[in-house]
Amino acid sequence: MEQAKVGEEMRKMPVEPLLPVEKKLIGWSLGVGLVLLVILIFATRGPLAA
Repeated sequence: MEQAKVGEEMRKMPVEPLLPVEKKLIGWSLGVGLVLLVILIFATRGPLAA
């Protein structure tokens, strides 16, 4: 019963656009994550893969 009320209230909420600072934060987080992923891939290949 409580789940239905929560979902109903969330549907009633107006959609709020992202703030510019939030967009920057998302971009930086994705960028840092991708860079670290590339570093991890190259670090795990070892010296014999070259």
